[in-house]
Amino acid sequence: MATMTSGATGPRRVPSLIAAALRSEYLVLFLCALLFAGLAPFTPGLASTDNFLNLLGNLAPLLVVALGQTLVLIVGGIDLSVTSTIALTSVVGALVMNRDTGWLAGSPLAAPVAVVAMLGLGGLIGAGNGLAVTKLHMPPFMVTLTAMMFLSGFAIWLTQSKNVGNLPAAFTVLGSRPALALPIAASSAGLVHLLLERSLFGRWLRAVGFNARTAHVSGVPVDAVIIAAYIASGLLAAAASVLYTGRLETGSPVLGQRILLDVIGATVIGGTSLFGGKGRVLWTLFGVLFLTLLDNALNLLGLSHFTIMMVKGGVILLAALLDTARTRWLAA
Repeated sequence: MATMTSGATGPRRVPSLIAAALRSEYLVLFLCALLFAGLAPFTPGLASTDNFLNLLGNLAPLLVVALGQTLVLIVGGIDLSVTSTIALTSVVGALVMNRDTGWLAGSPLAAPVAVVAMLGLGGLIGAGNGLAVTKLHMPPFMVTLTAMMFLSGFAIWLTQSKNVGNLPAAFTVLGSRPALALPIAASSAGLVHLLLERSLFGRWLRAVGFNARTAHVSGVPVDAVIIAAYIASGLLAAAASVLYTGRLETGSPVLGQRILLDVIGATVIGGTSLFGGKGRVLWTLFGVLFLTLLDNALNLLGLSHFTIMMVKGGVILLAALLDTARTRWLAA
């Protein structure tokens, strides 16, 4: 009987171990370690110091914009306009501080005013999205898709499809040096973490994401919470634009055009639910790290852009399927 019991309990432990792994907050971090260990021997330069710094430089702005997407997903929405927000705020900031024809060309206030203008514009875009979702009762997907198309077209029209360069060094240093970009990203992550885990507003965000009607009956200001989430997404997209623009050293009307998949994918891979009500900063950090590491390794292997997109798309689809499976499993 002892042998039969041992044999019966052995197979039963396998599903329990898988379930424990799926519940672990550190699953994606463990996958990052496996990915690095598996690819490092076959990927020249992956473990080099220069590549490590490049990896951090890519991680910082992506983390900032993914934090905003995390808040919107937690509240049960989605923000497809973040990449266009990055592009538009990039060219507006560049038009303010460009040293040739900028609105404040040559002024010592050019860089700080440009940063404030970029953040303010990002917040306004987020507020517009939030108001359309709550007051006009439009689906978040349609609202932010339309905003993405309009903002992208407006950025191209505003610059006649040209980059705006010759930006002051006081601005470009923000994105070009990881020693400055990383503290900005870490500060953003810290603030969002405190908001989610240590404030009443964080509980409201999750309550609205779980069930907006129940939250409303419980006294949660649902519309205000949703609008605030979109404003935060716009602000963080603009902050990411500061880092991207500083690193590129030019304002570009197509800046961030290719990272929408990365932004949403990183949050979902990390564990933030597409169904709302669930998400944490730590999860998003791990998701950003995983996707940045994967993208970096595939580039070092010399794969084409289309191949890289196929691989990343497959990974993100798998993460979405896991999210759906976990949601159904926990609800059962």
